[in-house]
Formats: sequence, structure tokens, C-alpha cells
Amino acid sequence: MASQISKRGFNNSGDPTMYEKYWKQMGERTTIVIPGWQSMSYFSDVKNLCWFLEPEFGKQVVRLHKVVGNAETDGRHIVVGTGSSQLYLAALFALSPANASQPMSVVSAAPYYSSYPSMTDCLKSGLYKWAGDARSFNQDSPYIELVTSPNNPDGFVRHSMVNKTGGTLIHDLAYYWPQYTPISSPADNDLTLFTVSKTTGHAGTRIGWALVKDPQVARKMTKFIELNTIGVSKDSQLRAAKVLKVVADSCEKTRTSSSSEYNESFFQFSYRVMDQRWQQLREVVNSSSVFSLPDFPPDFCHYHGQVLEPRPAFAWLKCERELQDCESFLRGHKLLTRGGRHFGVEPKHVRISMLDRDDNFRLFLKRLSMVQP
Repeated sequence: MASQISKRGFNNSGDPTMYEKYWKQMGERTTIVIPGWQSMSYFSDVKNLCWFLEPEFGKQVVRLHKVVGNAETDGRHIVVGTGSSQLYLAALFALSPANASQPMSVVSAAPYYSSYPSMTDCLKSGLYKWAGDARSFNQDSPYIELVTSPNNPDGFVRHSMVNKTGGTLIHDLAYYWPQYTPISSPADNDLTLFTVSKTTGHAGTRIGWALVKDPQVARKMTKFIELNTIGVSKDSQLRAAKVLKVVADSCEKTRTSSSSEYNESFFQFSYRVMDQRWQQLREVVNSSSVFSLPDFPPDFCHYHGQVLEPRPAFAWLKCERELQDCESFLRGHKLLTRGGRHFGVEPKHVRISMLDRDDNFRLFLKRLSMVQP
């Protein structure tokens, strides 16, 4: 990746390789061995509404949410998916009436996650269609609103923006973890999406999960995944379960024990790294008249037990002065970013990943510090 960055610029994809360092320190704790005869059946638990959910993965999901305190799991069905992207499409399928006279409108407040429009419209479904910015949505018809909180790309806490009835909400809480934002209370929503990739950094495992109140919605989401991929990889679920178990173990043992097994919990490590990176980035930006960053109000984090500032996974950088196209401007300085147009806003903003490897992040800071108007 370092050689790739030296040729092409800083990674803008959000690939969470920052976490490699922690997992290397964990050694063999997350190693699993899967015998050749194991996981051969399509079925995991035929008594479960989501019949391809591995029981151990479901158990560790519930355990981690209770340890962190970021989501209610009682009275919810867990639907596992191949990343939260598949779960997003499954949710659209489940929430859109099959016999409607027109497609259900799907909206999200700008700046919104750049893949929402393309994922929504890629199959040109007759069930739903992308309808743009939730703030300007004024159609007198049912709709689905996506609420991403903390928001990708700008990092702010979000709530529903459409001021009318007849809507259904999907909460994407991929970043509602204590390395990114204070945990103020457990999320209590009808349909909430999470993903291993941003929780622990294991993006390549391709596992996400939904917490769903309504059994009929959960059943339809399960049906979509059955039709789409006939379930979800058991091997990936077992690996993800092991990783989540180690994360929960690190949290519990650093709270209640003087054991040297864990010097710090996964979330303590991750917040420390994110805090350091944000301080370094602000130092560079504050010494320049070219750029600016948003400020985030501190809040009490019930997980960390103190007032903390958010440390989002992405920096929402703005080019000041007469610079109109920040993405093109930075590309000329060998810095790859994703411009505001991808997120439904003006091109003076760019999204920058804060989750790359240490060497790449240092290179990014060095190049950004050398940028002149």
C-alpha cells in the first residue's frame, strides 16, 4: 500500500487497516481452526427466524452490545448479512410494498454516504428508487429515510430530517462505537445496521448484522438474503464471532481485573489512536489558511466513563478561499480524496479516511502540510 500511495496518493476508500497493529498484538487469540467437515450444511439454526445465523455469532453480537451499551438487543431479531451493504438492500426489499403503484422513495440528508444512491438504483428496482436529500424531500407519498449516525462523511450525530408522516427509518450505526463517538445511550430503533468492518477493522470478513424489531421485516430480510446468496458464509461468521469475543473479553477484563492479559481494551487502544490522529490533523490544518475542519461538541461517554470529543472515521475537509474543487486540487498534490459531489453537496468539501496504516497516515499529513494555495 505504501508504494501504491507514493504513486497514486492517499487512500480514500476507508479501508480500516489502522487496526492491523492491535490485532497483531493479540497474537493467536483470534485464531480459529475449522475442520473440513464443519460448516458444510446451508443451515445454522432451523429454529431461528434467520436460519443461516451462526448461534455463536449471534451470542457474541448481543454480548458486545451489552458490554459497550450502544444498542438495545432485547426484543430484536438478528439478521446477519454479507456486510451491511447486503443488509441495506435486504431492508429496502423488506420495507417496500410489493404491490405499490410506484417505487418507494429512499432519502438521506446530505452529505450522505456516497454509495447509497448507486446501491439503491443499481438494479433499477420497481420497489424503490433514490430520491435524494431528505431535507428537500416534499413528496406526498410513503418513503424510507436512511439515518447514518455518526454520519459518513462528516462525523456528526444525526436524526431523522423529513418532517412528515408516512416514513420508515433505517438507522445505519456503523460508526456508533466508542473509538469514534461518545456512547450517550443504547440505540433503540426499529431497524439498525452494524458492520464488523468498522467495529473491529475486519472489512475483508464481509459480515454485518441488523437488529430488527418487527419479525415480519426480519423474515423478509432473511428471504432477500436467501434469494441473493442462499445465506451468509459460516466460516466468516465463526471468524467474526471469535473477533467480537476477544473485543468483549478485552473490555470486561480491563474493567474488572488486574490481569496483564490485556494492557488496554480494544476500544481504549482505538480511541487513543484516533485521538492522536485527529490532534495531528488539526495541527496541520490550523497552521494552514487553505483548509478547515468541523468542530464536534464533546459529550459524556458511558463506555469510557468521561466526557470526550468525537473522533470520526473520516475527516470532512473544506477548501477555503477561491478553491472550488477540493478533490481535484488535492489530487494535484498526490492526495486522493472523495469530493463533495459524491455525497450530494458542493465540491469544496472532501472526505479523508482516518483509518489507514500509520506510515500512510504520516505520509498524508506530510503532504497535506506542504500544500500551498
